[in-house]
Amino acid sequence: MFTTATLPAEAASVAAVPAQPAGAPASVSAPVPAPAPARVRSFARWAVEPTAVAVPLLRARVRAVLEGWRIAAEAVDVLLLAVSELAANVVRHAAAATGRMRVAVAFGGGWLRLEVADQGARLSRLPHPAAEIAPDAESGRGLLIVQLLTTEAGGELSVVAGEFGTSVRVCLPVAPTA
Repeated sequence: MFTTATLPAEAASVAAVPAQPAGAPASVSAPVPAPAPARVRSFARWAVEPTAVAVPLLRARVRAVLEGWRIAAEAVDVLLLAVSELAANVVRHAAAATGRMRVAVAFGGGWLRLEVADQGARLSRLPHPAAEIAPDAESGRGLLIVQLLTTEAGGELSVVAGEFGTSVRVCLPVAPTA
């Protein structure tokens, strides 16, 4: 499922334009106040089977959305790595227990948020940045790398565990590029 939407975060206040009185000359018009700029929040969401094939597909879709929103390259790099690592974790650790993996990205109010959710086993907490990883290990560093890059970019990584699974969120402060 591929859904992209642009939604107003707040209704823009637009003053009503007074009607021109009957019989008034066409050249006379009442001043029209400029409408307040609308705050726009953009949102995209996908729900896919948690398979290895889905990971590059999700990465490509997130990249396309971020490019459309004109997000700075540094933030795009962090989010693309995050979606790859988080989606791969769902495939590796929760695919057997979950029917769908949900990925969402939102931009509004100067923040960019990525959320990857599954219905698998709960992730109780984030890894500690000083956690020791065996030098010979071929895996186990992804979530830690995402956490460190997110923190370095001024954002935060959080885990929301509920009765229906786990959701990992990456929030980054960003501004669109000109």
